Amino acid sequence: MAGVGTGADLDCSIFSAEGRVFQVEYAGKAIDSGATAVGICCKDGVVVATEKLLASKMLEKGTSQRAHAVDYQAGILIAGVLPDGRNIVNRAREEAAQIRDVYGVPIQGQSLANRVGEYMHLFTQSAGARPLGCNCFVASYADDGPQLFLVDPSGHTVGYYACAAGKAKTPAKTALETIDFSKVTCAEAVKKACEVLYDVHDATKDKLFELEVAWVCDASKRRFQHVPANLIPPPPAAAAGSAAAAAP
Repeated sequence: MAGVGTGADLDCSIFSAEGRVFQVEYAGKAIDSGATAVGICCKDGVVVATEKLLASKMLEKGTSQRAHAVDYQAGILIAGVLPDGRNIVNRAREEAAQIRDVYGVPIQGQSLANRVGEYMHLFTQSAGARPLGCNCFVASYADDGPQLFLVDPSGHTVGYYACAAGKAKTPAKTALETIDFSKVTCAEAVKKACEVLYDVHDATKDKLFELEVAWVCDASKRRFQHVPANLIPPPPAAAAGSAAAAAP
């Protein structure tokens, strides 16, 4: 019926007649129109990866990073609007530093993800704010083992063995479902994540792109950092002219 929901999207504190919050849905659509990102939780760590769409050939390789260390053993990969994600990363670093200052221990993955979710949820409660237009992949490898969480613009936090976000998230999820997470290592997951991103990349619309891959695992001494470029598989021949591995 025409007119249903009119005015319900003026701010994020209004529910529509169907109980929907349109501005949160709009934030989700902003993520779904952006680059694809994936995360894989392995037996020896966590791998997160994303394709970065390049607006110009003149951009320096490795700039506009989407994977950021939050603490020694934890980091966040941003899928969606990059400035919004940097805001979240700064808050996550403050939360992690507070735990170290007060308790003298690194923040646990579940606690970090919940605090990030609570912060993102704050932006859905006031008419003077808007939901943050990004998903956050929270990767951690502390005393509670390797953990992967996905936080959406509503603040909803879910733990995953593997997850995907972005415009090609559906085929990416289908490919990730074939992995045996009890056996896969991070070295194998890096190759699998890159293969998935190469496969789902739309070369007809987004010709210039590069991959950014980060991990926290035994091989990195449980430190969240970018994967060395020599460990990232090259793109298929069809995309070799337009893709490159992001430098750390």
